[in-house]
Amino acid sequence: MDKNNITKEYSNGEITIVWQSAKCIHSGNCVKNSPDVFHPKEQPWIKPEASTSEKIMDTINKCPSGALTCYKNKTE
Repeated sequence: MDKNNITKEYSNGEITIVWQSAKCIHSGNCVKNSPDVFHPKEQPWIKPEASTSEKIMDTINKCPSGALTCYKNKTE
């Protein structure tokens, strides 16, 4: 497995955050905009249950590299 090209998903039940390590330029926008969700020194580093889906999506839209994306989970 290539440690420089990892894709991970983190869900809060409503949305799923997708992080692609190969695209990440470490701008820090995620941490600055949602410090309650993004903790780069911890494992797992994304804690989607720590904020609202709307705030998380707003933060993801500010990611300059496209390393962070998300999708809404299907609800029954």
